[in-house]
Amino acid sequence: MLQRPTSYLLFKEPIEKVLNRAKKPMTWTEIRIKAGFEQRVPNPKWVKWMEEDIGLIREKTNKGIVLWRLG
Repeated sequence: MLQRPTSYLLFKEPIEKVLNRAKKPMTWTEIRIKAGFEQRVPNPKWVKWMEEDIGLIREKTNKGIVLWRLG
């Protein structure tokens, strides 16, 4: 993995833990509440990095809801 900023790691690690514990896809709002984040929208660059680093997959349902899961 490339060197990532500490602020990214502090963002990624709680998300990875929440998704591993949930064992089901979750919305950003659900993740953000469980991880204790206040930001309404995640940093797009960091989301892309998580796709590369931890196998994050985001899928849109037929109702337009984006679900996050680990691949």
